[in-house]
Amino acid sequence: MSADDALLAHPGDTIAIASDHAGVALKSAVAADLAGLGFKVLDLGTSSTESVDYPDYGHALGRAVADGSAKAGIAICGSGIGISIAANRHNGVRAALVHDAANAQLAREHNDANVLALGARTTSPETAKNLVNIFFTTPFGGGRHARRVEKLG
Repeated sequence: MSADDALLAHPGDTIAIASDHAGVALKSAVAADLAGLGFKVLDLGTSSTESVDYPDYGHALGRAVADGSAKAGIAICGSGIGISIAANRHNGVRAALVHDAANAQLAREHNDANVLALGARTTSPETAKNLVNIFFTTPFGGGRHARRVEKLG
């Protein structure tokens, strides 16, 4: 398998994105970054800063990745924690909350994460753009990591 084959997604693939009210602005910036990388963006909401419940959006994103409507996803809430927990409740979803470049790379390389979770209150748009780029350009390492990922279910 080539490194390119181990990439999570390629330009033209659909990436789902969802946020709660705290993540709307960052979601908008990240969606534009995804489009700039050549991905199709499936925006699952929310589109307002009116208070909503993050599990509703995390579950929508988890379903989209689990059922194949999207190749991967990006989940955003105030901290990134709650929405990642909701997304991870779905079979085949491996959402990783990432705050820095090293963890974006490791989430893909070691854990074959297919959902990048971000905290809108802890991540600037510039940092998010860098993390998205790293996440989608880092291949899964396979090998000993594949055995471990299989055990995640």
